[in-house]
Amino acid sequence: MKYLGDTFDLGAESQQDAATSSATFEAQLAAVQDRLGEREIELESPQWRELALQEGRLLVALERGPEAWQSGRRCFDRFCGARLWEEAIEAARIMFQSGEQDALVALGHGVWLAVTFPVDPELSVALLQDIIEETPDDSDGAAVAAATAAYVVNLRSEGKEYDSLSFFTNQMLGTVARRHSGIEDQEAFDQWIERLELNDPACFLPRLRNVVDVLVQDDWWIDREAIQASLPVQ
Repeated sequence: MKYLGDTFDLGAESQQDAATSSATFEAQLAAVQDRLGEREIELESPQWRELALQEGRLLVALERGPEAWQSGRRCFDRFCGARLWEEAIEAARIMFQSGEQDALVALGHGVWLAVTFPVDPELSVALLQDIIEETPDDSDGAAVAAATAAYVVNLRSEGKEYDSLSFFTNQMLGTVARRHSGIEDQEAFDQWIERLELNDPACFLPRLRNVVDVLVQDDWWIDREAIQASLPVQ
């Protein structure tokens, strides 16, 4: 999968292996930055967009948090300005993965955009999984995020993509149910879903908005009302 389980791992069994991995990423980063510096590539160019995002990913891999944040924020602002929403979401995730002070604010932005726009469903699921991993076991927020992930997959995917992503989100819901309420069997799971109203988007989607608001804390970098007003379906 492209986004799920896509975090770089510089861990190694020996210091020599770790040094080799780090050197490889450093070389890749230098090559990416050289290409970005060759000339001003147009923002609309897929080549520029991928290179700019790859720079941020590699900085995350090298645990260069401040630089990763700056790279991600620069991309986020430019992509939002150009209404390149999928790339803006990826940039927000880079900022989250940087681990810097406002990482959760960035995650909230990414989740809001990933649910608002019909982007790659796997990307949306990846950010919702990030919420789950940041949420206490006994919080309903993780359950709401998992239910939203399953809902997004049902809406936006089909065929083999649907099969793999629906399996993943069903596993995600089961894991959240176990850690939230100790659920182990199907009957208890069905009752848990009904009790938390996770089978009704009209109930869990507004609750996801509340989760996002907690993450962002009114520190919005985008005009949500203007974005929503521009959508073809209100």
